[in-house]
Amino acid sequence: MLGTRTYLYICICLVMYFSFEMHDFKSYIVGLIIIEIICAMKINELRVDQLELAANMLKAIAHPMRIAILTILEDGNTLTVTEIHEQLGIEQSTTSHHLGILKDKGVLASRREGKNTYYFLKHPNLGNIVGCVSECTEP
Repeated sequence: MLGTRTYLYICICLVMYFSFEMHDFKSYIVGLIIIEIICAMKINELRVDQLELAANMLKAIAHPMRIAILTILEDGNTLTVTEIHEQLGIEQSTTSHHLGILKDKGVLASRREGKNTYYFLKHPNLGNIVGCVSECTEP
């Protein structure tokens, strides 16, 4: 008998396959992202609360500036708000706002060192989402 995780994984793969064949790349990308989040969470058996957490993570990521933040933090980078806002060229208050949303939804984690707070990906596999989206949006 297949476990819930295995069954869901097979269903998502089938949807992804047919989405790719039908050139519906948006659905294909969503499928890849869901698989990455499920793998990052190391779920043995999927529960409704875990699926809601994954959906909330996706909603938090679904913003151009937040995707840019994930891009900066992929590959294990750990940066301060100041470093992130300078790289993105946006206001520090806007950067802090986006970081707060990503942290609140479990996408990012932080650690404090003196006056600085360093942000990093809570689950390293989330960096794969950015790579996937980048590859799928290239002409």
